[in-house]
Amino acid sequence: MPKHKLRVQDIVEAPPKKVFALFSDHEQVGKLLGAPMKRIKDSTESKDPNGVGSVRRVGPPIGGFEETVLVSDPEKRIEYTVSKGGPIKNHLGVIMFEPVGKDTRVTYTIEFDSKIPFIGGIIAGALKSAIQK
Repeated sequence: MPKHKLRVQDIVEAPPKKVFALFSDHEQVGKLLGAPMKRIKDSTESKDPNGVGSVRRVGPPIGGFEETVLVSDPEKRIEYTVSKGGPIKNHLGVIMFEPVGKDTRVTYTIEFDSKIPFIGGIIAGALKSAIQK
């Protein structure tokens, strides 16, 4: 079981279809989280290039890392993992979308272990800060 876990929940004033579209688009979610992201491999399992099996590069070409989409259930759930690089391992990111009237409750959970002792808490704090904004 991963040592570090963070959970952020908020209501977004938009319907699930629109919110899911934003979070599932690799480059748009990068802008939202304030991190450069670029899709480097299209999904081979769906018509959506950002779907299951797609890979995005997060950060600069040197020192960044790659994330692979594991689950893409439109308007409901996205799961992804850090698949290459970075200072973390055993990573799982889960973003849940739940309709609340005309709005959407977004629950973002990340679990991971740190490859480098004592920096996991710093990474968790930075991730939580980026997600909360």
